[in-house]
Amino acid sequence: MRFRTIAKITSTLALLAGTVSVGIAHAEEKLALDSETAKINYSLGYQIGGDFKRQGVEMDAQAIIKGIEDALSGSTPLMRPDEMHATLMELKRKVTEIQRTRNMETELLFIEQGKAYMAENAGKAGVNVTDSGLQYRIIEPGAGKNPAATDQVTVNYRGSLTNGNPFDSGDGVSVPLNGVIKGWTEGLQLIKEGGTIELVIPPELAYGDRGPLAHRTLVFEVELISASAPKSN
Repeated sequence: MRFRTIAKITSTLALLAGTVSVGIAHAEEKLALDSETAKINYSLGYQIGGDFKRQGVEMDAQAIIKGIEDALSGSTPLMRPDEMHATLMELKRKVTEIQRTRNMETELLFIEQGKAYMAENAGKAGVNVTDSGLQYRIIEPGAGKNPAATDQVTVNYRGSLTNGNPFDSGDGVSVPLNGVIKGWTEGLQLIKEGGTIELVIPPELAYGDRGPLAHRTLVFEVELISASAPKSN
């Protein structure tokens, strides 16, 4: 079997792994894994079966095996090609619908978690809230100059989710302040060089509905090392 065929099967199985739950029929006969081919095939089958089981996917192992056997042997399939195509297209539609619903539920959960965190955080000592909804706490005000929104800034930073799990960090990172998320652009202008600030950034000032951090409220601790006007060409 070609690698791209394996990849296609794997990606298809991954797509289907978000559907409904039913039990899996298990073959009872003893299988001798006395060849490399047998070991590879068994390993693939076990991985796929395990993935389906964890996801709660509806499976009929005998039907799957029969389909594979007929395809490999060139036997006449038990379904017409158009029937198989229609069946798989309908399954794809259902999977897409289920995934869309799950995504919406996840988005709502992230939004509610963020709101709850910010409501609690707003009452903590030293926390301020701007008109945009940004929350900040100045840990160290700094002694240099405040950056302008168009400045190039160099920072040390740590980013985490509201549950405390870190997702990003960097030391000595230099970025244009007007080229980052809105919460940073606004927040870093509130301290001077040498200062450190904690930012709690709601989704609309972070990544909105884009990317892996979509709909997430983010917490940053940022140390502003330096700020300077961008060099003209």
